[in-house]
Amino acid sequence: MNSLVILVLGVLVAFLGYLIYARRIDKSVIKADPNKATPARMYMDGVDFTPTSRNVLFGYQFKSIAALGPIIGAIIAAQWGWLPALLWLFLGTLFIGWVHDYSSAMASMRNEGQSFGGLSYQLVSPRARSILLIFIYCYLLLIMGAFGSIVAGQMSNPQTPLGVIVMCLAGILAGQMIYKWRRDIILTSVVTVIISFGGIYLATLPFMAKIFTVINGGEVSRKLFGSVTQAQFIWTIVIMFLCYLGAVMPIWRFAQPVNFVAFWIVALGIIGTALGIIIWHPNFEDFPALTTWSIGIGPLWPILFVTVACGAISGWHSLVSSSGTSRQLEKETDALSVTGGAMFAEMILAVIALIIAAAAHHSFANYKAALSKGWGNVFSSGMGTFLNKIGIPMSFGTAYAGVFLCVMALTVMWLVLRFMRVASAEFIGDRVPLMRNVHVGSIVAVIVSVILIWTGYWQRIWVLFGGSNQLMASLALMLITIWLVKLKKASAWTSIPAIFMYITTIAALIYTSYKAFKDVGGAELNIAIGNIIAGILAIILIIAAFILAYDGVHAFLRHRKG
Repeated sequence: MNSLVILVLGVLVAFLGYLIYARRIDKSVIKADPNKATPARMYMDGVDFTPTSRNVLFGYQFKSIAALGPIIGAIIAAQWGWLPALLWLFLGTLFIGWVHDYSSAMASMRNEGQSFGGLSYQLVSPRARSILLIFIYCYLLLIMGAFGSIVAGQMSNPQTPLGVIVMCLAGILAGQMIYKWRRDIILTSVVTVIISFGGIYLATLPFMAKIFTVINGGEVSRKLFGSVTQAQFIWTIVIMFLCYLGAVMPIWRFAQPVNFVAFWIVALGIIGTALGIIIWHPNFEDFPALTTWSIGIGPLWPILFVTVACGAISGWHSLVSSSGTSRQLEKETDALSVTGGAMFAEMILAVIALIIAAAAHHSFANYKAALSKGWGNVFSSGMGTFLNKIGIPMSFGTAYAGVFLCVMALTVMWLVLRFMRVASAEFIGDRVPLMRNVHVGSIVAVIVSVILIWTGYWQRIWVLFGGSNQLMASLALMLITIWLVKLKKASAWTSIPAIFMYITTIAALIYTSYKAFKDVGGAELNIAIGNIIAGILAIILIIAAFILAYDGVHAFLRHRKG
């Protein structure tokens, strides 16, 4: 199979899916109204409710939903062969992914910008709200654990930290230019992106690499405790500080503009890699379409469907769309292009990651050899190779890829921390008023996240995150189905995906919890503790999901009877 054919097929699926299926649902079922007041305009407070141009919001949405999931998932899933991952990306996005993201935003907008906690209270029961908030908090903690451990490892590369830090500073400048100085968005984009590229270039200079090597504690960073090295310790603290800023500062001051600048870093990387694919268009030489039913992390079903966690469907998107994007949309008619469009764009990113895994390394054997050094090595070397085909030096290309990976995760992590402190405030704020304080709630979330980052085995946490992520998606689709039934609207387009995702992800979580407890023996102390935590979290999520499904079915039947 030729890589260019795969890329063209991905673009066609996105283009036709958006124009035909998505627009038909928008016009015939949801009936978005451009004249209807949105929560952003009704409750504008300059913090969470902020009317935002759909052009800016698309960048925010894409960078808020597109994290490491479509990249890591596709690269790891290639172990089953390229065909299963590709089919799941195409069919999952077409029939589940955009449906989930768009309907989450619309359900929230039509209910005054309520989060899923409020929607579950209103549509299902008070108990459902409490259980869902517990579920969401544990699920968000797993995102922080999975992404945090990966980013800390990536930042240990001396060529990566400076580019990430400069990009964050450029994002803060972008917020100042757009909202305070009222500068043109094109000028703002050009200035901040050039600054970001300057930071990436400086990071490739030998003297800068030496500085960050010293910070890391040498070429081989020494261990401080358990398996945690000095570099991992330092960069975990740095990324948690950045996440804290993203959680407590007004969204226009940090999270939104930094995500906007990061969008351009990611978009240009995607475009550059796509051009490299077009120019080089390598074949999937000696890379089988299907290898085996079961790999190291588990069988194709259900594990593939939670490994490729975001390129096809992701529960995280429902939280972004309902708790963030729905409160920033100026018009209802902007929702489809922002949410649905961003989901289809994320699918293209996942397809490119799959091409990098299957084509840039020439053969399955070479891919496995690169994977043995870490999935980040597969992506960085592969993206650098494709960028090199359009004339970009390999040194800059690999450094760019490292920053690309980190900003993909970080721009989601500070939103995760923001949602964690909101969820904890909603759940225990009445009984523990101190948790309503944005700083206290955020610090507590930082502490529990750091514990998981320093104890969790990332691959185990990743699969567990994928399971909880897809289970969150099924529960979001369940809530949306109940909302549609209450309004007497067609609901099969959300209920069927909800059932499929629920059954698949419950199976994946059961399998993952079994493996986690089984692997406790013989592991280093901190890894053993991490496996125990992972197993317990999986059990909590499964119990919560069963209770929510039980209450959801009763609510569905109640609303259907009218």
